[in-house]
Amino acid sequence: MDTCKKISCLLLLALAFFAACRSKDNSDSKKSKSLTLKGLYSYGPEIKSFTDCDEGREYWVADSAKTLELGYTNLGFEKPYTPVYIEVECHLVKSDTTTVTGDYDSTMVVTKLLKMSKEIPDGPCNQ
Repeated sequence: MDTCKKISCLLLLALAFFAACRSKDNSDSKKSKSLTLKGLYSYGPEIKSFTDCDEGREYWVADSAKTLELGYTNLGFEKPYTPVYIEVECHLVKSDTTTVTGDYDSTMVVTKLLKMSKEIPDGPCNQ
C-alpha cells in the first residue's frame, strides 16, 4: 500500500510539473504576439474602433489598459467619434460574430497606450 501512495504522489508531481511548463509556454507565446500599432481611434456611446494607418484594417477596441476612453474624454471633444491618432501596444483576437464586434476584422486588445494626439501626422493616416 505504501508503494501505491509513492507512485500516486510521483504521478501527481509529474502532472503538476507538466501543467506548469505548458502554462509558461502559453504565456510566452501571448507575449510574443504583442504588437505596436499606429492609427486612428474613434470613441462614442456605441462604437470603439481603430483604423490601422498602414494596412487600412479596422478593429473593434477593447481597452484592457483602461486609458483610452479616459484620454479621449480628457481631450475635450464636443462630438463623439472624432478620430484621434494613437500608438498602442496590443494583441489581436478573433471578434465575436454574434455581437457588434463581428463587423470588424478582429478585436484589438490594448495593453498599453503609448501616445494619443488630436493632431494626425502626415502620411497614410492623414488622407
